[in-house]
Amino acid sequence: MDFTLPLTPQYTQTGGTTKAATSSLFGDYAIAATILFTLVVFLFEAYLNFRQRKSYHKTDFPRELETTVGNIDRETKSSAASADKKEESSKSGSSDDDDKKDKVDRNAPILPQLKSKFSHAQSYGLDKINFSIFSSTYAVTEEVVFLLYGFLPYVWDKACAVGAKYGWTETEHEIKITLLFLGIVTIVGTITSLPFELYSTFEIEKKHGFNKQTLGLFFTDKLKGLVLSAVFGAPFVALLLKIIFMGGDKFYLYVWAFTFVFSVIMMTLVPVVIMPLFNKYEKLPDGPLKDSIYELAGKLSFPLTKLFVMDGSKRSSHSNAFMFGFMKNKRIVLFDTLLSQVSNDEILAILGHELGHWKMGHTVTNFVVTQVYTGFMFYFFSLCYNSHELYRAFGFDDESRPIPTIIALVLFTSTIWAPVDKTLSFIMTVHSRKCEFEADEFSVNLGMSSKLQSGLCKIHLENLGAMSPDSWYSTYHYSHPPLVERLSAMMKLDTAKKLS
Repeated sequence: MDFTLPLTPQYTQTGGTTKAATSSLFGDYAIAATILFTLVVFLFEAYLNFRQRKSYHKTDFPRELETTVGNIDRETKSSAASADKKEESSKSGSSDDDDKKDKVDRNAPILPQLKSKFSHAQSYGLDKINFSIFSSTYAVTEEVVFLLYGFLPYVWDKACAVGAKYGWTETEHEIKITLLFLGIVTIVGTITSLPFELYSTFEIEKKHGFNKQTLGLFFTDKLKGLVLSAVFGAPFVALLLKIIFMGGDKFYLYVWAFTFVFSVIMMTLVPVVIMPLFNKYEKLPDGPLKDSIYELAGKLSFPLTKLFVMDGSKRSSHSNAFMFGFMKNKRIVLFDTLLSQVSNDEILAILGHELGHWKMGHTVTNFVVTQVYTGFMFYFFSLCYNSHELYRAFGFDDESRPIPTIIALVLFTSTIWAPVDKTLSFIMTVHSRKCEFEADEFSVNLGMSSKLQSGLCKIHLENLGAMSPDSWYSTYHYSHPPLVERLSAMMKLDTAKKLS
């Protein structure tokens, strides 16, 4: 391997005999620039990881969080007092096992529980960030090695060789060879990522009491995912390539329309057809909670048609709630773990927050932004589609052979478009945090502030969320503001309402 500039992959379609043909500055330094950008991003994110790692070594409970949650406990002093009596009576039995001792008491004051779980949350976060540092180092090493050794042209040529046995040629059967190529890449990616997924699930998550999966369920999920990728992914890629081939110079317009329709279809199918293949969805039993949720939905003119409970505890003790559906057919899903972690009033306040996203148009805005982003990406791809210098730089240097469209798209998104994607991703993260504050305010205006605050604290407790995150790390990575920021913002809103 020659590491002198300009860099050339170890494997090229011509064996490197046409290296001199790539004479432009863009072509000569495409690989070097790609590796440089990859390493710069990696080093910056590694720096943030180490900042976060340092925060997980703190042993003192954060003062701001202590003050904020202390205020929440004082607001609910009466209910906390009655809960203390229950706690005392439960202690007299002294037969609880370790697992029960770790569970959050929904009625007891929150601050003492946060303090008692602080060291555990720090340990969980430290294990995760250490794993993230190791896995990201491997990922960037693999990416650079694949670039330098010509992984893409090598796998493409292997796919062509397999296709040739069936009489397929690059010119007339590009779609079939593309599907073979993607199949090989998927298999390689699955194999290389499998050890990391196993360690994360069965070591870190199990160690901290979250993982409920068996190995059998894990591999069943993995197999289902691969099958679904083939069932839905293969037709999508085939149609995408067909549209590009037939669309002429304006193919990006047709691709844009196609991806929009496909997105709408998948947003409909995923929760109704695909997700039930992995989890069981049952109707929420009749009772006060169900009545309250429908009452809240009616108050906000939210067209709720179905209300489900999902068996999330089958895989993990983490909790969540989400909404899906179009137009007048909306549905809400509650994890069964959420029902056991917070009170009915707190669930209602959390749903008030989620409905705030819908009422304020956040969901529609995100969908529109995604579609606009996709349209612009394919437009700029159309401008670079015939940039053969770029493809030759990455080992596709046989000018007697056509440039595979999927390769052109992959190289465009991983080189020219990569800085744009990284920048827009950060902007959307910042926007997401803004939306979270707005949805919190919406729930506050519904009169649910105290219950939302206590509910968020309990979920944070159950999930062992970071209690003292690094400010740089959270700004760059967190789509939701840190807990203490959300609580403080709601308390300021409460104060303002009292003074008005």
